[in-house]
Amino acid sequence: MLMIPSLMCADFARLGEEVDELVAAGADGFHLDVMDGSFVPNFGMGLGDVQAVCKRSPIPCDVHLMAEKSEVFIDLFADAGVKIMYVHPETERTINSTLLSIEKRGMHPGLVVDPGVTFESVEYSLPVADYVLVMTVNPGFAGQKYLDYVNPKIEQFAAAKEKYGYKLLIDGACSPEVVKHAAELGADGAILGTSLLFGKGRPYAELLKELHESC
Repeated sequence: MLMIPSLMCADFARLGEEVDELVAAGADGFHLDVMDGSFVPNFGMGLGDVQAVCKRSPIPCDVHLMAEKSEVFIDLFADAGVKIMYVHPETERTINSTLLSIEKRGMHPGLVVDPGVTFESVEYSLPVADYVLVMTVNPGFAGQKYLDYVNPKIEQFAAAKEKYGYKLLIDGACSPEVVKHAAELGADGAILGTSLLFGKGRPYAELLKELHESC
């Protein structure tokens, strides 16, 4: 399983040190939530944060964009060094065109599937997505409860990933038990936040080692 810390949950007073410690602990990448306060009623990391993390990190950084008109951000994130850009199909008039534009700028296109979005409604976008991120909470806020009704959907996307050639990750309330179960359902990775990694008072290396051993 790929273990990707969500830096929205990190200590921003020492963000650089957090990046260094998580890299040393064996994190596989960094997840950067960017919100516009419109698509979701919250604000996340800004462009300056994204640039700083990408510059400091030797491991890949992705952006999960929760914003309207995502096409205006593509060049900004590509220039910042982002490797994967996730977008929500419900924000786009032509989601496949947006995914192809992300790929054209040298980033991997990622498709975000909210709890209320079905497999069938996005199946025709899967051929142009390199990553699929299934949300196991509603987007916008950390610390939510896991929505177990999405489990059958994780299985659906897992069953189709070889056909369409994408990696499957989950995002939201990723406790050790949730991550282990997602691996059993066929997920390739998980976004880690306050349910497992941050604010636990234990070294990141210990927590990630335990998680890898359990999966």
